[in-house]
Amino acid sequence: MVATASREAEFQKFKTTIHRELLDSLDLSRLADLEEDELKLHIRRMAEGILQNRPLPPVAVDQDRLVEDLIAESFGLGPLEPYMQDPAVSDILVNGPHEVYIEKFGQLEQTSTMFADDEHLRQVIGRIVARVGRRIDENSPMVDARLPDGSRINAIIPPLSLRGPILSIRRFGHTPLQMNDLMELGSICPEMIQLIAAAVEGRLNVLISGGAGAGKTTLLNNVSRFIPLSERLVTIEDSAELLLQRKHVVSLETRPPNVEGAGEITQRDLVRNSLRMRPDRIILGEVRSAEALDMLQAMNTGHEGSLSTIHANDTHDALSRLEVMVSMAGFDLPVSVVRRYISSALTVLIHVARLKGGVRRVMGISELVGLEKGEYELQKIFEFKQHHLDDQGTATGTFCATGYRPSFCDRLKEIGVDLPGSLFVQRDLHSATPAQGQTVQLSIPPETRVPEEPHDISEADLSSDLDEDLDHESEDDLLDDLFEEDPS
Repeated sequence: MVATASREAEFQKFKTTIHRELLDSLDLSRLADLEEDELKLHIRRMAEGILQNRPLPPVAVDQDRLVEDLIAESFGLGPLEPYMQDPAVSDILVNGPHEVYIEKFGQLEQTSTMFADDEHLRQVIGRIVARVGRRIDENSPMVDARLPDGSRINAIIPPLSLRGPILSIRRFGHTPLQMNDLMELGSICPEMIQLIAAAVEGRLNVLISGGAGAGKTTLLNNVSRFIPLSERLVTIEDSAELLLQRKHVVSLETRPPNVEGAGEITQRDLVRNSLRMRPDRIILGEVRSAEALDMLQAMNTGHEGSLSTIHANDTHDALSRLEVMVSMAGFDLPVSVVRRYISSALTVLIHVARLKGGVRRVMGISELVGLEKGEYELQKIFEFKQHHLDDQGTATGTFCATGYRPSFCDRLKEIGVDLPGSLFVQRDLHSATPAQGQTVQLSIPPETRVPEEPHDISEADLSSDLDEDLDHESEDDLLDDLFEEDPS
């Protein structure tokens, strides 16, 4: 390992020398009119010419690799370019110039890739953020942004980072996974899909919880496919990741503050604005802060069937985190009021997790029935029971029906969405292994959902300031105020 690292360091040193010679040889004014393919061909020929006229380096060098790296240094992401071109790589994590990790097929592994030094890594980071009109320096040492291909990047440099420049890239496949793909991977079972499809058609509000990298966004993408094509959707995200395969979608993305600290547009601003855009449903990519209150209000006031995700360790944790987020909105609301608000807005809670071996599983689907003596009454409908690790260290288990028939079934039946009672009979359903060839019986007519009359919004639907003396109002009055007034 030490010898490999030493050879890689020598290679990077030699490449840096050649790259400088290459840059000195380029006639930038002549190259300005060339197309990208012509430019790369020109760079390749110049690099090969320089190599022919130089003595051999002290270590063996793969000339083809060196030329490709020089092209990547000039136009791409340097040593990271091969990983950006590999569709199997989902995450690229750079901890300083000499540690590069990738996640591939759910497994995190350290690579032999290195940067020459801190300055080399900073140059690549600078080139990345420049693509999206951002800069990174000592005055602005942290950047979170989205690349043109949809990849999400986070970069942080000294003095905030104590180990040199740090770069994280979350990549998204060009062809998003479909629900049947998830079923074949063993991430979800057909009965769960049938329930989710019915809940979406029946306009039940759905919250998906899970940890980082658990598959929340992938599942949200697929859940949204059950929304009828006739409906108008507004999506709101910090960094656009959703890939909704439909036409009538308005996608909104937050904006960070400028160098002077002004001009920031938050998710809360966008949620409020979306209410004036005549949405049938609002999809909040991830609820993180005070926008939780506005999201819940939208769910409670005419935008049923809305969807969102939240970082949480389990379903109960998701509800607790929502309470904290609502408190960030600036209202001194009693916990009992916040819980009533949450329980009246949310109906279906789905929890996903990434288990040992990198596999993703829907760990459970629950109904938020309401409150019982001030506590949330949650009833699990389906769950994944983990058994053990197989010989490869991968988690195994079985999907199960708990025997609970959700109370919202009667509500769904009234609008023509009928879920058979046999769906909920307590039993083991499927082991979480590839389910080749399985199909799912859905109640939604295929022509109305993705194989992917909007509502008028009045000012009364927008939230506003609560009365200053909350102690003199009843809980019902507080909820009424939240529905009718604006907290701006």
